[in-house]
Amino acid sequence: MKIVVVGAGDVGHYLCQVLSQEGHSITLIESDPERADEIDENIDARIIRGNGASAKFLSMAGAADCDYLLAMTALDQLNIVACAIGKKLGAKTTIARVHDQIYGDNSLFNYQKNFGIDILINPEALTAVELAKHVRNPERMAIEEFARGQIELQEIEITEGARYAGIPLKEMKLDSSVRIGYVQRDDVLYVPSADAVLKPKDKITVIGTPELLLKYRRYFSADKTSETVRVVLNGATETAVSVIRRLSHYRFKIRVIDPDLLRCKEIAEQFPNVTVINGSATSLRLMEEEQIGNADYFIACTKDDEENVMTCLQAKKLGVKYVELVINKPDYEQVLQNISGFLNITADASPRRVTVGEIKKYITDKNFTIIGSLKGGVIEFIELKVSEKSEACGKPLREVKLPTGCIIAAIVDAEGAKVPGGADVVEAGDRLIIILEKEKIREVADLFVR
Repeated sequence: MKIVVVGAGDVGHYLCQVLSQEGHSITLIESDPERADEIDENIDARIIRGNGASAKFLSMAGAADCDYLLAMTALDQLNIVACAIGKKLGAKTTIARVHDQIYGDNSLFNYQKNFGIDILINPEALTAVELAKHVRNPERMAIEEFARGQIELQEIEITEGARYAGIPLKEMKLDSSVRIGYVQRDDVLYVPSADAVLKPKDKITVIGTPELLLKYRRYFSADKTSETVRVVLNGATETAVSVIRRLSHYRFKIRVIDPDLLRCKEIAEQFPNVTVINGSATSLRLMEEEQIGNADYFIACTKDDEENVMTCLQAKKLGVKYVELVINKPDYEQVLQNISGFLNITADASPRRVTVGEIKKYITDKNFTIIGSLKGGVIEFIELKVSEKSEACGKPLREVKLPTGCIIAAIVDAEGAKVPGGADVVEAGDRLIIILEKEKIREVADLFVR
């Protein structure tokens, strides 16, 4: 495929490397001569030295007939302008990397729609999804996120005494945005009917928004998920803010440590229910005085990798059950992944790695992308974009002839993502997350993409 990348920072550089190795035709626009020279020497890519938000340089790069335009600089405004111009020139799909969460807020203005951007990607939000999923799922059951964390799938085992054990699905009164996908009883996997009754030791896959799944989880499993979880975040960064948003449920008691007094005040005003501590987590005295060792989770979110590692080790020594950290430097990623078990680190997340991983989901020559699986690959999750020629376009889902066992987990459009019901209409350009048996992938993909 023909791909134009704007910006050769950590993300852009890594993206060029990965996509070039996969055989794509890459053209990079980079204004910094040293970065451009480094890419030119080490990666098979065409290099254009110039401003990525300039129609002149975008035209030189071939944006008019490229399959993907990926704006990956550290400047949100430049990325948005580059995608807007690229789209007008003729780029088929535009993807912009943005850090400020305001660009994903459509309450006052839809930046994505009005600037002709197909996909907005926030590295900090994606990193927070990776970190928060471990906190939200202490039982370590299977958990998957779709649509950049807006929709979630959890696997839950029905326990004896649970509210929903022993009653038909039709009597559960689930929210319309929550759906039970598959039920596994012993070695048998099936899609339940409205009359199906769940029994203890059944394993179910439940799909919905993270907030709703947190609410309903205790109805299926009489475990201790309602107990308070104490979380400490080191660093009041954008990643930390995104983690706070994903842990907004009352059961999570959050404290944030940061040495910047002004930043502490901003966090305290933005999140009144969060305790903010002005100080440094590198101080053993502060950690002991604040009894950080009593926390369930310590998550190091600063921009300093060395501080993240050292504070996690210190927190673990003080008694914190689980520690997680952000890895910012590319050179540290492999090293920390290799020794994370030795250091007893629960999870690590790299903004560069999760961003490139998300982008790769969209870059394929197939009419669908496999984004996950269950049961050793028997059940797979695919994502596809509905085409105008699809016979399903413009129809309510109840009128679309899907094969047995196929579940539309989410519809993603410019307004966001939702778990659809039978009355929801599929429109051209919508992205669908579909859960289905592996052998039915081609049949379903051909139904929506022509």
